[in-house]
Amino acid sequence: MYDFGYFNHIDSADVYHSKYLNDFINLGKIKTSEIRLLIQKELCDEHSVLKSKFKRFFHVQNEVTMELPLNIGDYTDFYSSKFHAENVGKLFRDPENALPPNWLTMPIAYHGRSSSIVVSGTEITRPYGQSFSNDKTELRHQPSSLLDFELEMATIIGKENTLGNPISCGDAKDYVFGYALFNDWSARDLQKWEYQPLGPFTGKNFASTLSPWIVMTDALEPFKANVIEQVEPLSYLKSVDPFSYDIELRAFLNGVEVTRTNFKHLYWNPSQQIAHHTVNGCNLRVGDILASGTISGPGKTGKGCLLEITEGGKKPLILKNGEQRLFLQDGDEVLLKGSCARGDIRIGFGDNWGVIKANKL
Repeated sequence: MYDFGYFNHIDSADVYHSKYLNDFINLGKIKTSEIRLLIQKELCDEHSVLKSKFKRFFHVQNEVTMELPLNIGDYTDFYSSKFHAENVGKLFRDPENALPPNWLTMPIAYHGRSSSIVVSGTEITRPYGQSFSNDKTELRHQPSSLLDFELEMATIIGKENTLGNPISCGDAKDYVFGYALFNDWSARDLQKWEYQPLGPFTGKNFASTLSPWIVMTDALEPFKANVIEQVEPLSYLKSVDPFSYDIELRAFLNGVEVTRTNFKHLYWNPSQQIAHHTVNGCNLRVGDILASGTISGPGKTGKGCLLEITEGGKKPLILKNGEQRLFLQDGDEVLLKGSCARGDIRIGFGDNWGVIKANKL
């Protein structure tokens, strides 16, 4: 498109020939928003050069190989859904004290492994690790038997802050390029044994799936929503304009819808996540990913992972063909979908899917 006179106000065509979006994001919001609007205008004009050469610039999705959209630097996974945290807390803690004492004071998170983030459609090999035998008497090195999905969203960082300079909650939105669907695959048996005292490790870092589609924040403006009611946080976690987005999220297991929830159900919104992430002076970089953590909502259909749906493996999920699932089996396919709709405006986030593959070790 650059060769046909488009975007020649940008200094270098290399931005558009790059394998990843990082260089494009680095142009800054003024330029990236301008380019988005130009493409949108051209696609709406039946007589535009872009429309006349549509087949040269656009390809049928199932005829191409989708790639990771980013050269991912650092990856942080939050634990920001109160519905999820309470559901899980009731399984393993006193139901009257389901939340850890610090949960309502700050967005909890852990640093994940960016090298094992894969694009949608990549097979997920069942991980090996330390876990106990079924009778819980013998510690073994064996494949995980409690493999799970987690329905999440990824916040894509689009602007850097320098080391030692926190980002305020009010300014955080300026540091977000867009959002994508994210599946933080989890081996619950490995996770349960290893997470104390330092948190997730091999139960999480074997694979996470990112959608190839990133929806820019500009496109989400019509879908801004009020944030969930909070216990008053410390001042650095307050914003003059607190908001979330009305994004409907669904998860399917082997073609059966098992979860329907919404991004707006998060207790800690992305601005608060960014503010807390950098409160100590931590620097974010373009292409970093901040995952939301499992996004659960109210009601039986709002549970964002099998750990919640099956109540820790005690209540089987019944699929249409009569099969039962407590956790994922080899050959199972998990598909995540996300969309926004208001009047005639509709935005899709593409698909995020993966198939569980047996480990041949």
